[in-house]
Amino acid sequence: MRRLYTIGHTRKSLREFVGLLREAGVDTVVDIRLRNTSHLAGFAKRDDLEFLLREGFGIGYAHHPELAPTEEMLSRYRADRDWHAYAEGFARLMEERGTPEAAAAILVPLDAPCLLCAEDSPEHCHRRLVAEAVAAHTGWEVIHLQ
Repeated sequence: MRRLYTIGHTRKSLREFVGLLREAGVDTVVDIRLRNTSHLAGFAKRDDLEFLLREGFGIGYAHHPELAPTEEMLSRYRADRDWHAYAEGFARLMEERGTPEAAAAILVPLDAPCLLCAEDSPEHCHRRLVAEAVAAHTGWEVIHLQ
């Protein structure tokens, strides 16, 4: 059975982050963050992370913001922390966008892809919702690296 991994970078050192990816055998990190260039992202800032993964560890990197929530959705969730409303709204957005099919097209050519977002835990993160939608579409197993 194919596996789809997910990981969040918050509250992880670079050593821990890369160790989890390597232990799982991840070949490509698929960054699904809308905002990935902030200085607050530390080692996970887009250009730095791409360089570190490719040059230091032989892990590919791809950025696919079309798998992220809209700016408005993200801002609203950050303000009200209403996970239920956010998850319902994001599910509708994924359906409108055809996210399961689009994500599968991105992920199928990869041997061991890993969806990346910022949240340290998948419980309240859109990466889990994307992964579950892809799994329902493809039958893949989802494994959250923590």
